[in-house]
Amino acid sequence: MAILSASLNAAGPNLLIQARVPAPAPHSRSLLALLALLCSTLMVALSCLAVGADAPSVNGVERGVKAAFLYKFLGYVEYPQDTAPLVVGVVGADDIGAELARITSGRNVGGRPVTVRMLRDGDAVAGLHMLFIGADAPRSTALLRSAQQQGVLTVTESDNGLQQGSVINFRLVEERVRFEVSLPAAEKSGLKLSSRLLSVAYHVLKGSQ
Repeated sequence: MAILSASLNAAGPNLLIQARVPAPAPHSRSLLALLALLCSTLMVALSCLAVGADAPSVNGVERGVKAAFLYKFLGYVEYPQDTAPLVVGVVGADDIGAELARITSGRNVGGRPVTVRMLRDGDAVAGLHMLFIGADAPRSTALLRSAQQQGVLTVTESDNGLQQGSVINFRLVEERVRFEVSLPAAEKSGLKLSSRLLSVAYHVLKGSQ
């Protein structure tokens, strides 16, 4: 499988992008599509982190990469045809929410603008298309349950995010931001994920697991 990832190295001003591509095969066309997905995600992150002369901190790089992935995730979930904005809720991670708002400003996903909404403890998740639950969010399990019941794509950043019921969970693997996906959680939420998204996931949890 082709692998392209961002290294969280704060020694210089740029992200370290590593790619390993196998020899051409019958499925090379799909591999190129997968590489394009990850390249575009990382280019969004790079464009946002390239502001200012100082090298970004490790936390700054991680924040930018996660925000860029959140933006790209919206394009790989099937939503009903509509022109209304795609609404992303963020709780427990105001820094990532602010970065996501900056990334999505003036950009569309499938012809739809993106709105980022900062949530606080007790806020309803109704009307959201995606909910990012940061590490500092209180009552994350209850939030996940409520979002799942309303068909919201949930994304977390914890060691046991999938076990708690999240659809997508960020993990740091050898200092690189990767993500894992739970198909049972997606099914319970009534969400259909693109096969291209699954192909570049670090791990995909299937129904029998």
